[in-house]
Amino acid sequence: MTPISERTADSTAETAAAPEAFVLTGAFWVVCRNTRYLDELSARGLKILLITPESYRETALARMADPAHPAALIDDVAFVDGALDHEGSFTSSVIASAQAWRQRYRIVGAYAVGETLVEPTGLLADALGLSGPGLRATRACRSKYLQRWYLDEFSPASVVLPAGRREELDAEAVGYPAVLKPATRHSSSGVVTVAGADELRAHLAGYPGHETLLVEEKVAGQEYSVESLVQSGKVVFASVTRKETTESHAQSFVELAHSVPGTCDGAEETLLEANQRMLERLAFADGIAHSEWRTGADGRPYLMEVAARTPGDGLLVLYHLATGAPLEPEIVRIALGEPAAYPVPGRYARQVYLEHESGTLGDVTVDWPGVEPVWVGDGGMWPAIEPGGEDDAPALRAVLVLKDRGSELGPLLSSDDRAVSFVIDAPTPRELDELERRVREAITVTVRKDAAHGG
Repeated sequence: MTPISERTADSTAETAAAPEAFVLTGAFWVVCRNTRYLDELSARGLKILLITPESYRETALARMADPAHPAALIDDVAFVDGALDHEGSFTSSVIASAQAWRQRYRIVGAYAVGETLVEPTGLLADALGLSGPGLRATRACRSKYLQRWYLDEFSPASVVLPAGRREELDAEAVGYPAVLKPATRHSSSGVVTVAGADELRAHLAGYPGHETLLVEEKVAGQEYSVESLVQSGKVVFASVTRKETTESHAQSFVELAHSVPGTCDGAEETLLEANQRMLERLAFADGIAHSEWRTGADGRPYLMEVAARTPGDGLLVLYHLATGAPLEPEIVRIALGEPAAYPVPGRYARQVYLEHESGTLGDVTVDWPGVEPVWVGDGGMWPAIEPGGEDDAPALRAVLVLKDRGSELGPLLSSDDRAVSFVIDAPTPRELDELERRVREAITVTVRKDAAHGG
């Protein structure tokens, strides 16, 4: 029998001779929508390894076999089982896949493109000595109640309701209005405002029994996010995004607009300083952080949540339009331990999601010279949206239809319910606001109603 020391030496030699590879993790359609990651890694000659949920198997294999699709750049894929509302459920599958790859490749970098696999990606990076946010950051960023635990300084008053212990909550003692949210979901799924004890008890009964929930003080105030590039624990770039949500007229918190850079009504310095302290408290080492904040009536910044991955929706596009430079190459450089930098915005960009009636999506038209709606469907590829010059005239860059014709449209309860979006940019905030008004008037969304929708 070969001694363990000799087998270990042989394995180390084989790994050193293996091809260099980079692991991307997340929902398949999110990875493909951010094609610059694939292009950047392929141009470096790295093997691209993808870890994605099992539900994407059929679609992913078909797209990878299509030479014309960006997914053809992916060299190997592992499909993992789990569920977002079950904490840690993906971890064993991810580690099993990475363990097999470690025998065939020399893994030099890893990055979580989407929310789904942030925590196991952090474990992978830690074990292999790769650049990453760090174990505390990746764990806490996937758990809203751990964020409240570690980041009490920035948190609204909250109560954690572990699975099986909801009956212990004294609903009469909660300050209202309050916010009820699941601890591990994303895209605003399951997050609602409750006005009183009876309404809180009614909503509590609607969540699966295994989910951990939070009941929190509702903070009234403008919502923002802060996007930060962090390297070796130092912030090398940070910028504030202004957000609008359905909260102004509904119980939900679905995002309806992002503006980069955000007009902050004097709050920018306070937000950036709080964001800096938050990252330090999480011991955030390397990567991109996307934190969401509200400013209270007293001017205090309250943290809603923080993610250790690429910001969602079209925020990467907006930063490209606002600065003229894509973020993805810098994120890859950080993951590979190379020096990174990013310019400050010199232009104003905005993505708007249109609200719609309930019914069946019939058509979307836009009365705008040179612009036609692009139908990307659920999880489809977005078109390339390139920046103009810093002083160019205000521009409508794209109108995106995120659902297929014939899709059933209902209330906006999560980000996945949105159907139509547009992207604009301009030299000044005033011109951006005027452009948004004109584009809204130019877009027509036709929704057919039937008996089920009051038609």
